[in-house]
Parts: sequence; C-alpha cells; structure tokens
Amino acid sequence: MRVVLTALLWLVATAALAVALPSAWAQKNLVDLDGYAAFTEQAAADPVLQRAVANELTTQVVNLGYTGNERAISLVASTYTASSAFPGQFAQANRVAHRWMFTDTVSSDTDPQGRWVIDLAPMLQDSQFTETLQRFNISVPQSLPVPLTQNAPDSIRPGQLRPVAAWAPWVSVGAAVLAGVCALLTLASARSKGKGLAALGVSGLLVGAAGWAGLEVGRRRVDSALADTSGDIRQIADALLRHVTDSMHQWLNITLAAGGALVVLGVVFALLGGIGRTVRTPN
Repeated sequence: MRVVLTALLWLVATAALAVALPSAWAQKNLVDLDGYAAFTEQAAADPVLQRAVANELTTQVVNLGYTGNERAISLVASTYTASSAFPGQFAQANRVAHRWMFTDTVSSDTDPQGRWVIDLAPMLQDSQFTETLQRFNISVPQSLPVPLTQNAPDSIRPGQLRPVAAWAPWVSVGAAVLAGVCALLTLASARSKGKGLAALGVSGLLVGAAGWAGLEVGRRRVDSALADTSGDIRQIADALLRHVTDSMHQWLNITLAAGGALVVLGVVFALLGGIGRTVRTPN
C-alpha cells in the first residue's frame, strides 16, 4: 500500500510540475502586461529585429507622405533602432499586440478588421524622427497600427486568450504549490529517501524533455498562424518567436539540470544508506 501511495504522489507531482513550469513562464513573460513589455524590451537587443524594425519604420514614414531622400530616413531609422531609447519604445509598441491577444479592445478601437497589430506610433514620435518629419510638414498620428497577421484564423482572434489572462495566475501558483507539496509527500512516503530523491529527479528530466518536444510543436503552430505574414513584419515576428523559444529553453534546461542533480543525489544517498545498513548488519 505504501508503494502504491508513493507512486501516486510521484505521478501527481510530475503532472503538476509539467503544468507549473510552462504556466509560470507564460504568466511571467506573456500573460502579464508589464512582463510582456519587459520581455519584448529584451528581445529588442537582437540586431536582426533592429534591422527589420528600421526597414518597417522607413516604409511607414514614406506611407505618411515623406518625399525626401529615402536613404536618409532609412539611416535615421537604423540609428534610432541601435540607440538606447529603442528597446523601451519597442516594448511600449508591443503593448497593443498584448491587448490584441488578451483583451477584446483592439478590434474596435485599433484595427476594424481585428488583425494582430503592433503600434509603431511611439517609435515614430521619437525626436530623431519628428525633427526630420516636421521639415516636410508630416505629423505622426497618435496610433499607427501595423498588422502582424493579414488573415488570422478563427482560432486566433482578438481577445481569444482572455480566459488565459484570468486563470493563468491561479493555475501557475496552484500547480507550483501542488507540485511542491506532492514532492515532499513523495519523499515522506518513500521507503528509501535516496530513491525518492532520484524519482523526483526523473520527474524533472521527464518534464524538461517533454517541454522541448512540446515547444517544437507549438512553434510549428505559430509559424502556420504567421504564414500570411511576410517582409519586415515577418522578420520582427520571427525574432520575437526566437526570443520566446530561447527563454523557454533556458527554463527547460534548468529543469533538466535540477532533475539530473536530484537523480545523482538520490543515487548517492541510496548507496550511502545501503552501506550504512551493511555496516550495521552483524556478521
């Protein structure tokens, strides 16, 4: 009976960890508005993203009516995206993309067609652009949404993730608490503490490996959703997606490393326990 209870607790701990890890990452970096802004601010250090944004800003300035030397405005845009002001303003622009995913306000307030958009106005309102545009009597609108997707499928619509925004904090905290409690109960229930530690390490290894596989599947689905997007906007989206993948890989690698360490500790403790029992056994 004790073995069955230990196995059941281990299974629950493993399942809870499999839920807690991605949900905690998503809550920190995607669901929370400020967390998402900070996440995109870090992604703005990518030179590929900077070049793509510079090209898109140049295109939007021309669309606003700029008739001067396009190479000059391209140089201004490139200088701006390489400056220290760019990451923070890029993060501010991505707040609209976050509202598209997690609220129902973008379709009516920002883009009538309900496309996934990023607002470039905060970047064009930087002094490096306004001084140039004022010479051509061009004013930057308060909002300049640029679509990331032209034809979003029904499964990816504005506000589709509102339930996620409501429940993600509870799920991430609840799953983490459940995983921790079940892990402690697994150790308490196990006949051998060393084997219990090793079993929990295996949980970490399983969750880490499954996370790597699941991430690849998820990336293919996102690529499919962005299939109609091309040009500089696609490069921006791809750069953000790479940053998402790299960040999640770091969490998964830490999980794998922690799992491996627990397996090693468990084996060591089990061996030491076996040696101790052998010494205590009379000849």
